[in-house]
Amino acid sequence: MRQVTTYITITGLALALMACDNSHENSAKNNADAYNNVTEQKTPSPSFDCSTVSEGSIEAVVCQQPELAQLDNQLNHVYQHALNKVEDSSRELKAMQRGWLKGRDDCWKSNDKPHCIKESYQQRIAELQARYRLVDSNGPLRFICDNNPKNEFIVTFFNTEPRTLIAERGDHTSLMYNVASGSGAKYQGQNETFWEHQGKALITWGYQAPELTCQMASSAY
Repeated sequence: MRQVTTYITITGLALALMACDNSHENSAKNNADAYNNVTEQKTPSPSFDCSTVSEGSIEAVVCQQPELAQLDNQLNHVYQHALNKVEDSSRELKAMQRGWLKGRDDCWKSNDKPHCIKESYQQRIAELQARYRLVDSNGPLRFICDNNPKNEFIVTFFNTEPRTLIAERGDHTSLMYNVASGSGAKYQGQNETFWEHQGKALITWGYQAPELTCQMASSAY
């Protein structure tokens, strides 16, 4: 009888140990599944369908780089916000967006495609946020150049990334991006520059145009 009891005890202990091992295995499997689910959730997908893109295309690079995919989603959100703001006059914005896409796709010529694509997205996001007043701004501010009240610029600074400004002179408007500078704050447009340095602004307005020395006069309005 004692032998039977001992056998039953040993058998029960073995079954308990097997159940414990199974419990640990199930727990480990559940933890692994949970980790994989979280990892999948943290890997962003762009606003377009990656299964339809061509291999080696710029869109394929965006699909492969989580940071670029996140920027694509951010741009899509900002673009939709801009579309909602302009409503009926959205044809020009849509045409400009198609033009930007062609420009982004030119990054295939770059030796560092991911960096080129990232910069293209960042600048487009900042441009939309500034042009359509989707972020906080400082201004408009009035700058008088070369002590001539008729030679004035209206400048508005925008809290974008990179930071931007929109300068106006007569009928001409220029969007400029903040660029690296040894001192002060420097902004670069297509053929224009704005450099605030030691209490004054140095403005170049046009290709090979002379540099103007300007002082902030007041708020424009």
